[in-house]
Amino acid sequence: MINVTNLRRCFGPIVAVDDISFEVGKGEVLGFLGPNGAGKSTAMKMLACFLTPDGGTATVCGHDILRNPIKVRQSLGYLAENAPAYGEMTVGSFLNFICDARKIQGKARGETIEHITGLCAIESVYHQTIDTLSKGYRRRVGLAQTLIHDPKVLILDEPTDGLDPNQKHEVRKLINKMAKDKCIVISTHILEEVDAICTRSIIISKGKILADDTPEALKEKYQCGLDEVFRMITKGESA
Repeated sequence: MINVTNLRRCFGPIVAVDDISFEVGKGEVLGFLGPNGAGKSTAMKMLACFLTPDGGTATVCGHDILRNPIKVRQSLGYLAENAPAYGEMTVGSFLNFICDARKIQGKARGETIEHITGLCAIESVYHQTIDTLSKGYRRRVGLAQTLIHDPKVLILDEPTDGLDPNQKHEVRKLINKMAKDKCIVISTHILEEVDAICTRSIIISKGKILADDTPEALKEKYQCGLDEVFRMITKGESA
Protein backbone atom coordinates (compact mmCIF):
# COMPACT_ATOMS: atom_id res chain seq x y z
CA MET A 1 0.00 0.00 0.00
CA ILE A 2 3.01 2.29 0.54
CA ASN A 3 6.00 2.07 -1.79
CA VAL A 4 8.88 4.49 -1.17
CA THR A 5 11.64 4.80 -3.78
CA ASN A 6 14.87 6.76 -3.21
CA LEU A 7 13.09 9.49 -1.26
CA ARG A 8 15.26 12.51 -0.45
CA ARG A 9 14.71 15.91 1.17
CA CYS A 10 17.18 18.64 2.10
CA PHE A 11 16.86 21.85 4.08
CA GLY A 12 19.70 23.97 2.80
CA PRO A 13 22.91 22.05 3.51
CA ILE A 14 21.14 19.60 5.85
CA VAL A 15 20.08 16.29 4.32
CA ALA A 16 17.02 15.35 6.37
CA VAL A 17 16.03 12.25 4.37
CA ASP A 18 18.78 10.58 2.37
CA ASP A 19 17.68 8.32 -0.48
CA ILE A 20 15.44 5.94 1.51
CA SER A 21 13.39 3.09 0.04
CA PHE A 22 10.91 0.73 1.70
CA GLU A 23 7.47 -0.84 1.27
CA VAL A 24 4.60 -1.34 3.72
CA GLY A 25 1.69 -3.66 2.99
CA LYS A 26 -1.86 -4.17 4.23
CA GLY A 27 -1.89 -5.70 7.69
CA GLU A 28 1.51 -4.29 8.64
CA VAL A 29 2.15 -1.87 11.49
CA LEU A 30 5.54 -0.30 10.83
CA GLY A 31 7.35 1.40 13.69
CA PHE A 32 9.46 4.24 12.30
CA LEU A 33 12.19 4.81 14.89
CA GLY A 34 15.10 7.18 15.22
CA PRO A 35 16.69 9.86 17.39
CA ASN A 36 15.47 13.45 17.29
CA GLY A 37 16.37 14.98 13.93
CA ALA A 38 16.73 11.58 12.25
CA GLY A 39 14.28 12.44 9.44
CA LYS A 40 11.20 10.55 10.63
CA SER A 41 8.72 13.43 10.60
CA THR A 42 10.13 14.78 7.33
CA ALA A 43 9.62 11.39 5.65
CA MET A 44 6.06 11.21 6.98
CA LYS A 45 5.26 14.71 5.78
CA MET A 46 6.42 13.77 2.28
CA LEU A 47 4.26 10.64 2.28
CA ALA A 48 1.29 12.75 3.38
CA CYS A 49 2.02 15.36 0.64
CA PHE A 50 2.78 18.15 3.12
CA LEU A 51 6.36 18.40 1.83
CA THR A 52 7.64 17.89 -1.71
CA PRO A 53 10.70 15.62 -2.02
CA ASP A 54 13.88 16.86 -3.64
CA GLY A 55 14.42 13.42 -5.17
CA GLY A 56 12.70 10.09 -5.51
CA THR A 57 9.00 9.49 -4.98
CA ALA A 58 6.46 7.28 -3.25
CA THR A 59 3.06 5.80 -3.94
CA VAL A 60 0.17 5.38 -1.49
CA CYS A 61 -2.54 2.93 -2.60
CA GLY A 62 -1.05 3.15 -6.09
CA HIS A 63 -1.21 6.97 -6.24
CA ASP A 64 2.04 8.87 -6.75
CA ILE A 65 2.72 11.64 -4.21
CA LEU A 66 4.07 13.91 -6.96
CA ARG A 67 1.62 13.21 -9.78
CA ASN A 68 -1.59 12.69 -7.81
CA PRO A 69 -1.35 14.20 -4.32
CA ILE A 70 -5.14 14.69 -3.99
CA LYS A 71 -5.75 10.95 -4.43
CA VAL A 72 -2.99 10.26 -1.90
CA ARG A 73 -4.64 12.55 0.66
CA GLN A 74 -7.99 10.86 0.06
CA SER A 75 -6.42 7.44 0.69
CA LEU A 76 -4.69 8.17 3.98
CA GLY A 77 -5.18 9.56 7.44
CA TYR A 78 -2.31 11.65 8.78
CA LEU A 79 -1.76 12.57 12.41
CA ALA A 80 1.04 15.13 12.59
CA GLU A 81 3.37 15.40 15.57
CA ASN A 82 1.70 18.69 16.56
CA ALA A 83 -1.65 18.19 14.87
CA PRO A 84 -3.16 21.59 14.09
CA ALA A 85 -6.69 22.35 15.22
CA TYR A 86 -8.75 25.51 15.61
CA GLY A 87 -8.78 26.32 19.32
CA GLU A 88 -11.91 28.47 19.18
CA MET A 89 -13.97 25.66 17.65
CA THR A 90 -15.78 23.07 19.72
CA VAL A 91 -14.83 19.45 19.18
CA GLY A 92 -18.17 18.90 17.43
CA SER A 93 -17.79 21.85 15.06
CA PHE A 94 -14.21 20.81 14.27
CA LEU A 95 -15.26 17.27 13.37
CA ASN A 96 -18.09 18.65 11.23
CA PHE A 97 -15.53 20.87 9.50
CA ILE A 98 -13.40 17.79 8.78
CA CYS A 99 -16.50 16.05 7.40
CA ASP A 100 -16.99 19.03 5.08
CA ALA A 101 -13.40 18.69 3.87
CA ARG A 102 -13.81 14.92 3.42
CA LYS A 103 -17.23 15.34 1.75
CA ILE A 104 -19.04 13.21 4.33
CA GLN A 105 -22.64 14.39 4.21
CA GLY A 106 -26.22 13.62 5.24
CA LYS A 107 -27.03 10.59 7.37
CA ALA A 108 -23.49 9.25 6.91
CA ARG A 109 -22.09 12.32 8.69
CA GLY A 110 -24.10 11.80 11.87
CA GLU A 111 -23.28 8.11 11.94
CA THR A 112 -19.60 8.77 11.30
CA ILE A 113 -19.26 11.40 14.02
CA GLU A 114 -21.11 9.25 16.53
CA HIS A 115 -18.87 6.29 15.72
CA ILE A 116 -15.60 8.23 15.79
CA THR A 117 -16.32 10.10 19.04
CA GLY A 118 -17.00 6.78 20.74
CA LEU A 119 -13.96 5.14 19.17
CA CYS A 120 -11.66 7.92 20.40
CA ALA A 121 -13.51 8.40 23.72
CA ILE A 122 -14.20 12.11 23.23
CA GLU A 123 -17.99 12.17 23.80
CA SER A 124 -17.56 13.97 27.14
CA VAL A 125 -15.76 16.93 25.53
CA TYR A 126 -17.84 17.12 22.34
CA HIS A 127 -19.25 20.57 23.19
CA GLN A 128 -16.02 22.03 24.64
CA THR A 129 -13.77 24.36 22.70
CA ILE A 130 -10.49 22.77 21.71
CA ASP A 131 -8.36 25.37 23.51
CA THR A 132 -9.90 24.28 26.84
CA LEU A 133 -8.90 20.63 26.39
CA SER A 134 -5.98 18.84 28.04
CA LYS A 135 -3.09 17.72 25.82
CA GLY A 136 -4.39 14.15 25.96
CA TYR A 137 -7.86 15.09 24.77
CA ARG A 138 -6.43 17.29 22.02
CA ARG A 139 -4.40 14.31 20.85
CA ARG A 140 -7.52 12.17 20.77
CA VAL A 141 -9.37 14.83 18.76
CA GLY A 142 -6.43 14.78 16.34
CA LEU A 143 -6.71 11.01 16.09
CA ALA A 144 -10.46 11.32 15.46
CA GLN A 145 -9.94 13.60 12.46
CA THR A 146 -7.32 11.16 11.15
CA LEU A 147 -9.76 8.24 11.24
CA ILE A 148 -12.99 9.99 10.31
CA HIS A 149 -13.03 8.94 6.63
CA ASP A 150 -11.92 5.35 7.40
CA PRO A 151 -8.71 5.54 5.34
CA LYS A 152 -6.84 2.46 4.12
CA VAL A 153 -3.48 3.92 5.18
CA LEU A 154 -2.62 5.62 8.47
CA ILE A 155 0.49 7.70 9.12
CA LEU A 156 0.71 8.49 12.82
CA ASP A 157 3.47 10.70 14.22
CA GLU A 158 3.74 10.10 17.99
CA PRO A 159 0.07 9.01 18.32
CA THR A 160 0.17 8.53 22.11
CA ASP A 161 2.10 11.72 22.94
CA GLY A 162 0.51 13.41 25.95
CA LEU A 163 -1.75 10.50 26.85
CA ASP A 164 -1.83 8.96 30.31
CA PRO A 165 -1.07 5.22 30.69
CA ASN A 166 -4.73 4.21 30.45
CA GLN A 167 -5.27 6.33 27.35
CA LYS A 168 -2.10 4.93 25.75
CA HIS A 169 -3.39 1.42 26.37
CA GLU A 170 -6.71 2.25 24.69
CA VAL A 171 -5.03 3.83 21.64
CA ARG A 172 -2.73 0.81 21.28
CA LYS A 173 -5.75 -1.50 21.46
CA LEU A 174 -7.44 0.58 18.77
CA ILE A 175 -4.37 0.40 16.49
CA ASN A 176 -4.14 -3.36 16.97
CA LYS A 177 -7.84 -3.69 16.14
CA MET A 178 -7.49 -1.68 12.92
CA ALA A 179 -4.21 -3.28 11.85
CA LYS A 180 -5.60 -6.28 9.96
CA ASP A 181 -7.50 -4.09 7.50
CA LYS A 182 -5.10 -1.17 7.12
CA CYS A 183 -1.49 -0.24 6.44
CA ILE A 184 -0.15 1.72 9.43
CA VAL A 185 3.10 3.65 9.91
CA ILE A 186 3.87 4.93 13.41
CA SER A 187 6.68 7.20 14.52
CA THR A 188 7.37 6.88 18.23
CA HIS A 189 10.06 7.31 20.85
CA ILE A 190 8.30 4.84 23.14
CA LEU A 191 9.99 1.55 22.38
CA GLU A 192 7.56 -0.44 24.53
CA GLU A 193 4.93 0.77 22.07
CA VAL A 194 6.86 -0.84 19.24
CA ASP A 195 6.92 -4.13 21.15
CA ALA A 196 3.19 -3.82 21.85
CA ILE A 197 1.81 -3.00 18.40
CA CYS A 198 4.41 -3.05 15.61
CA THR A 199 4.93 -6.00 13.30
CA ARG A 200 8.05 -4.41 11.83
CA SER A 201 10.59 -1.71 12.70
CA ILE A 202 12.66 0.65 10.60
CA ILE A 203 15.45 2.46 12.43
CA ILE A 204 16.59 5.68 10.77
CA SER A 205 19.41 8.05 11.72
CA LYS A 206 20.81 11.08 9.90
CA GLY A 207 18.29 10.49 7.14
CA LYS A 208 19.41 6.91 6.35
CA ILE A 209 17.74 3.58 7.10
CA LEU A 210 20.04 1.53 9.33
CA ALA A 211 17.79 -1.43 10.11
CA ASP A 212 14.54 -2.93 8.82
CA ASP A 213 13.19 -6.06 10.53
CA THR A 214 10.63 -7.31 13.03
CA PRO A 215 11.17 -6.23 16.65
CA GLU A 216 11.61 -9.88 17.60
CA ALA A 217 14.28 -10.45 14.94
CA LEU A 218 16.20 -7.33 16.00
CA LYS A 219 16.19 -8.44 19.64
CA GLU A 220 17.30 -11.92 18.63
CA LYS A 221 20.09 -10.62 16.39
CA TYR A 222 21.57 -8.31 19.03
CA GLN A 223 20.67 -10.47 22.02
CA CYS A 224 19.20 -7.57 24.00
CA GLY A 225 16.05 -5.50 24.48
CA LEU A 226 14.78 -3.06 21.89
CA ASP A 227 16.05 -0.03 23.85
CA GLU A 228 19.59 -1.37 23.71
CA VAL A 229 19.22 -2.40 20.05
CA PHE A 230 18.16 1.16 19.26
CA ARG A 231 21.19 2.63 21.07
CA MET A 232 23.61 0.21 19.42
CA ILE A 233 22.38 0.87 15.91
CA THR A 234 21.96 4.65 16.13
CA LYS A 235 25.31 5.14 17.87
CA GLY A 236 27.13 2.88 15.43
CA GLU A 237 28.01 0.32 18.08
CA SER A 238 26.77 -2.55 15.95
CA ALA A 239 29.66 -2.23 13.50
